Amino acid sequence: MAFRRLMTCTALVIFGFCSATLVRAQNSQGGPTDEVDSAHYSQMLSSPDPVTRQTGAEALARLAAVDQKKMVEGYALQEKDKRVKLALNWCLYRFGKSEALFPVVRDLDSNRHDQAAGYLAQLESPEPLYLFLRQDNTPMRVKGRVIEVLGQVGNSDTLAELKPFTNSFDPKVATAAQTSISQIEQRLSQPASSEKTRPRVAGRNPEP
Repeated sequence: MAFRRLMTCTALVIFGFCSATLVRAQNSQGGPTDEVDSAHYSQMLSSPDPVTRQTGAEALARLAAVDQKKMVEGYALQEKDKRVKLALNWCLYRFGKSEALFPVVRDLDSNRHDQAAGYLAQLESPEPLYLFLRQDNTPMRVKGRVIEVLGQVGNSDTLAELKPFTNSFDPKVATAAQTSISQIEQRLSQPASSEKTRPRVAGRNPEP
């Protein structure tokens, strides 16, 4: 009887060890959970390397790790690198801070315009960008680049927003509007895809 109990205990220990080893192997192959991911990427925000900080902010934005919002706000306030600052603002918008979209759009008129446009092209809906077309104080250069982004994310409702700009006194804006309208119309003429190609953005329409 004692020998049987000893064998049973030994089997349980071996089983527990194997189970733990399997879990570690699965985590290393399939990646950590979202909670572990967000903690890891949050730590990247304290790196002395700006590329690492930007990568961390973009990863948190993709995860929409809202539990990290306060911490990201703190890093955004003290960040000096403009590309990292832009990534942090996009991250905050993804967390639901709608006013953070303003500095992202403003950076369309900077040497970071490709980075900003890349973020805006991930918008689930084009509606948050309409405000910047309607505001008189939006620089024409920014409007032109917003129009370019709308060519990628726009829908049938966007056509009405773009049409007035086809007669813009600024030839670049007029050309951008015509090009974006063509892009949207071509996309609308294609069969609808069942797959979403852009991640959902948590932010609401920004208030003026």
